[in-house]
Amino acid sequence: MKADAIKVNKKREAVASEAHVPMSSRVKSEIIAWFWVILAFMLINGTLGQARVIPSGSMENTLLIGDHLIMSRVGYDAGIPFTNWHVPLWRNPHRQQIIIFKPPFDPTQPDYVKRVIGLPGETVDVKDGAVWINGKKLEENYTLGRTEAPRADQLMTQYGSLPYKIPDNCYWAMGDNRENSQDSRYWGCVPRNDIIGTPVLIYMSLDAPRDAWNGNIADRFLAYANAIIHPGTIRWRRLFHVF
Repeated sequence: MKADAIKVNKKREAVASEAHVPMSSRVKSEIIAWFWVILAFMLINGTLGQARVIPSGSMENTLLIGDHLIMSRVGYDAGIPFTNWHVPLWRNPHRQQIIIFKPPFDPTQPDYVKRVIGLPGETVDVKDGAVWINGKKLEENYTLGRTEAPRADQLMTQYGSLPYKIPDNCYWAMGDNRENSQDSRYWGCVPRNDIIGTPVLIYMSLDAPRDAWNGNIADRFLAYANAIIHPGTIRWRRLFHVF
């Protein structure tokens, strides 16, 4: 009984002591705590990983509209969240690796997701329904549709013509859905400085209208709410797929 009484008294003393802490000190403590939380978030978000949602079908069937990805920036890029400031790091992508990058023709657009096809110094060509690297046909078992070279009126930038020798520190990137992908065929290679990371995991995948993933906040909220009410819209088999 005495031990219980001592515990009760200690609790009362602790409560009384907390009650005497000035409000300004409590506010200061809260601000300091939130400062470290925000700093940790910025560090993780800026140098380790970020989340991305696939808004288009250019990478089908490897990535579907509504796939939610965890992107790793480790070794590829470091930057300040919510800004355009970033610096490339030491890692370089390899052939047929999926990468996330800032569109070189317009960095203000949302990040692109494509697959690395050609490496610096190589000569890439598109003919006979396939990609050719240094005169050798590239074997690809992940594509959807026929691979065609663009017409002159389809080019978004005048980067040259095919066959094309990829400059140093530049990569030729293409979508897996070859008949529905705006990629290096139309605007040229991706500078290494524009590559910010690579996907490592699908943590969620929702079958929802495309507008939900194209910046429409209301439609995105409805897609998430609908997934709670109708779990069948969740592509369960795609969850936790690792690249």
